Amino acid sequence: MSPEAAPLLTLIHPDWPAPANIRAVCTTRAGGVSQSPWASLNLGGHVGDEPAHVMQNRKRLAVACGLSPGAFGWLNQIHGTEVADLSAGGITGIPEADASFTRATGRACVILTADCLPVILCDRNGTTVASAHAGWRSLCGGVLENLVVSMGLPGNTLIAWLGPAIGPKAFEVGPEVRAAFIAQDLQAEVAFSSLGAREGYYMADIYSLARQRLEALGVKNISGGGLCTVADSQRFYSYRRDGQTGRMATVIWKT
Repeated sequence: MSPEAAPLLTLIHPDWPAPANIRAVCTTRAGGVSQSPWASLNLGGHVGDEPAHVMQNRKRLAVACGLSPGAFGWLNQIHGTEVADLSAGGITGIPEADASFTRATGRACVILTADCLPVILCDRNGTTVASAHAGWRSLCGGVLENLVVSMGLPGNTLIAWLGPAIGPKAFEVGPEVRAAFIAQDLQAEVAFSSLGAREGYYMADIYSLARQRLEALGVKNISGGGLCTVADSQRFYSYRRDGQTGRMATVIWKT
C-alpha cells in the first residue's frame, strides 16, 4: 500500500491558541505498518524496528501533514540540551540535539518520545516554531532555557503546548532526581510526592516541572499536559511500561 493510500492516522491536534499559519500534530501508535512490539506507527529508527517499516511510517506521517518527507528535521536525541537551528540552508544529516527551531516555512521541527515530555513552542506572530525533548535529564539540564534563548524572542511572546508523557502517578524517581531539580529552583519541590512511591523514592510531575521552567522564562501561555503515556497503552508507546517499544512524533511547522 502506498503512503498516499494509507489509512488515516490517529493524530492528536494540540488545543492551543496558536496563530492560523501554525500547524502541529502528535502521533499515536495507530496507523502504521510496524509489527509487535513496535506496532504500529513507530517513527523511531533507533529502537530495533525494521528500517523499511519506519520509512513507510514516516512517509505516512508526511502525507498526513501535507509535507514532503525531507521537510522533517529529525534529531539524534541524547537526553542533552543542545539546540539545532533548522532555519538556514537545507536539512542535511541528523543533528545531535534535543531541541530545534526554525523560521522557515514548510520545515518541521519534530521530537520523538515514549514517556519523555514533548514541548512545542511558537510566537504569537507565527514567525518561529520550535520543539524540545524534555525528559527529566534534558529538562533539568536546561533544554527549554537553551531553546528559548536560541529562538531569540522574549518569553512573553511565546506560546507552549505540552504533549503526552509519563504522568505523575507513574513516574517514580530516585531522590537524586528530586535533589537535582530543587538545587536549581526550590519551588520544584512541589512537583515531587512520596505518596504512592517506594520508600526513599518520589513520584514526579514532569508537567509541573516543565511549566515552572517555562514560566520562569516568561512563557505564561501554556496549554496541554495530562495525557499519560504509561496509562494509555492503546494510544501511546511507553518505554517504562513496555521496555522495547516504538516512538511517537510531535511535529510543528509554519505554513
